[in-house]
Amino acid sequence: MSLRRFLPDRFTCALILTVTLATVLPCRGAAASVFEVLTDVAIALLFFLHGAKLSREAVVAGATHWRLHLTVLASTFVLFPLLGLLLRPLLAPLVTPELYLGVLFLCALPSTVQSSIAFTSIARGNVAAAICSASASSLLGIVITPLLVGVMLESHGQGGMSWEAIGSITLQLFVPFVAGQVAQRWIGGWVAKHRGLVSYVDQGSILLVVYTAFSAAVLQGLWKQVPLPVLGGLLVMNAVLLAIALLVTRYGARALGFDRADEITIVFCGSKKSLASGVPMAKVLFAGHPLGAIVLPIMLFHQIQLMTCAVLARRYAARSTEWKGAAETRGA
Repeated sequence: MSLRRFLPDRFTCALILTVTLATVLPCRGAAASVFEVLTDVAIALLFFLHGAKLSREAVVAGATHWRLHLTVLASTFVLFPLLGLLLRPLLAPLVTPELYLGVLFLCALPSTVQSSIAFTSIARGNVAAAICSASASSLLGIVITPLLVGVMLESHGQGGMSWEAIGSITLQLFVPFVAGQVAQRWIGGWVAKHRGLVSYVDQGSILLVVYTAFSAAVLQGLWKQVPLPVLGGLLVMNAVLLAIALLVTRYGARALGFDRADEITIVFCGSKKSLASGVPMAKVLFAGHPLGAIVLPIMLFHQIQLMTCAVLARRYAARSTEWKGAAETRGA
């Protein structure tokens, strides 16, 4: 297996460079205020474009496969939060309380869209169902994630979700998304032809939030609070969460009687967490918290899930080829 498959992609490298820049040259004062405004505008534009590109036809067409979609949503919004809470006595001592709060937030996030569909396609799963499930997860996450965060904050002794935070989510995320859906009939085709633009806004907004978040965190002494042993503990936590999710979705899909193509869709859509949604949501939901510690678990989980699922997708694809060949031999 080529070593290149395990190397970080360009965006991950950009994230690392952004964190490094924030560590060496954090923004402060008037510059920080300017970056805050730019970040808010980028986040609103991001969710507007996501609303404009989300195909309602695809959602309606895939909605008939309700058992698969409910299984994916249960993994995303039930299994992960339960793991975050139930594993607390075991895993919380590995990290700081702020980082564990970030892990709980990670558990409440929706699934990714692009990578879930891409890995399902590589593994030869049910791509149409993956499109529907991943899109539904992303859409519902705008509402479900803040509610889950409120519940888990209360259980974590941090207090519930304030009305101010709910209002901010509505204004900065949900309103632009709905506006994008309304404008889809006029600009949906243009957005579909310019997917690169959406990708740039995706990545640009994340980099802006990461830079401002880590700048503030560095000024508050983040790296003094996250020594190498704690960082290693965070990696272990993320790996444990992903491993359990992959095992439960795989064998749970089989126990529920799904065929192999549907199993692949459930595994890749039900085990992912969205960096693209998570970082902007963190900025809105955790105003006043040390945001660098909140988004660090998401960034690490993002890279771990990409590397692991890339290998897993290729193994599924190889087995599909073997089984197809065996079936053709038996038929002959």
